[in-house]
Amino acid sequence: MSKGKFLVLEGIDGAGTTTQAALLQAWLGSRGIKAIITREPSDGPVGSIIRNALRSRIRLPETAGSGPLAQETIALLFAADRVDHLRSEIFPAIERGVWVISDRYVDSSVAYQGTLIDIDWVAAINRYASSPDLTFFLRVDVGVALKRIGGSRVGRELFETKELLQRVAKGYDRHYESNPENLVILDSARTVNRIHKAMIRHLTARFPRELGAG
Repeated sequence: MSKGKFLVLEGIDGAGTTTQAALLQAWLGSRGIKAIITREPSDGPVGSIIRNALRSRIRLPETAGSGPLAQETIALLFAADRVDHLRSEIFPAIERGVWVISDRYVDSSVAYQGTLIDIDWVAAINRYASSPDLTFFLRVDVGVALKRIGGSRVGRELFETKELLQRVAKGYDRHYESNPENLVILDSARTVNRIHKAMIRHLTARFPRELGAG
């Protein structure tokens, strides 16, 4: 049995990664390929801590100032969650021949945490994370992203402000300036269907044998 593939969708909040992940899973299923969707922060124990920290539901005790967790702490939590995520969910699925679609991965840590703390340090604590087979980056204007967030979420997280999202968007651009291998950049301002079709074109070009396109 052949191994599955590891696909990642990246983008600022409101870029549409969750929507495209669901469409991609459905399309792979129509080709007879089992695919699962996962996300970061993960649904594991460390991921739950991260989500609560980002929503300010976890704070330092009064003896330590009663403030939010330090950004270095959150970055380390993301790195720890990633290791657990790979070993408990991603690697086992790939070994079973399942394709894994992850809504965010290492690039998110570099772009998000790297806007607030030393970016080289963030990259260093994630250096052992395995590279995906293909990453789709959905680039979108911050104003468009904020409108999408406002219309779909009850509460906002730490990075869901205009200023921080602008910094994160620049962080992604800087990170991708070197045109890393196995990266596809798509315009997320296009319609959902056009983005999906573009993803499928790149996917079949990258894996023609696996997808019966060769």
